[in-house]
Amino acid sequence: MSKEARVFFNKFMKKPNQIGSVVPSSRFLAESMVGSIPWHNVKAVAELGAGTGAITRAISRRAGPDTRVYLFEKDSKMRKQLKSEYPDYTCAANVTNMLRILEQEGESQLDCIVSGLPFYNFPQHLRDKLMEQIIGALKPDGLFVAFQYSLQMRKQMSKLFEIEKIKFVPLNFPSAFVYVCRKATDSHNDVEFIVERKADQGLE
Repeated sequence: MSKEARVFFNKFMKKPNQIGSVVPSSRFLAESMVGSIPWHNVKAVAELGAGTGAITRAISRRAGPDTRVYLFEKDSKMRKQLKSEYPDYTCAANVTNMLRILEQEGESQLDCIVSGLPFYNFPQHLRDKLMEQIIGALKPDGLFVAFQYSLQMRKQMSKLFEIEKIKFVPLNFPSAFVYVCRKATDSHNDVEFIVERKADQGLE
């Protein structure tokens, strides 16, 4: 077991509701997440629940040299490691303080938010608070890309965002669903459901 996997496993055993999985996200899931984002238009992005950096690494490969990246990770050990690996990124602990932190950094609104938070594990009041922060932080027409291990959050997300598509990624443990959403307007689009296979991602 790699050092990253051991850190993730130990965290899961202590606080499973905060992690949602016993292992870090796979490269297939990470690429599916970042591949949904038009990086040429992204000037500021936040990752929620950055963990050991599985998706952060994919972000770092895609983000432009001037893209401002904000990482949120509650676990102090994981956050310390993220700060060491990504000294140019802003690292913070609590997503429920995201709007205040962005204001302190002089950031008005974000082009995109990427999330690995296990929303369905959280009590409803915390979910509502997190979604309030996410919606407030996104610019009009901003993109919200989140992975979950089930479709149980689809109903709540559809009330808050325009869900453009949901991608099923089987090459992850456990298999995951990637929600690609826009900050909601008056109209909602039909949801496109996609199964992400290895060949589709060009990773064979």
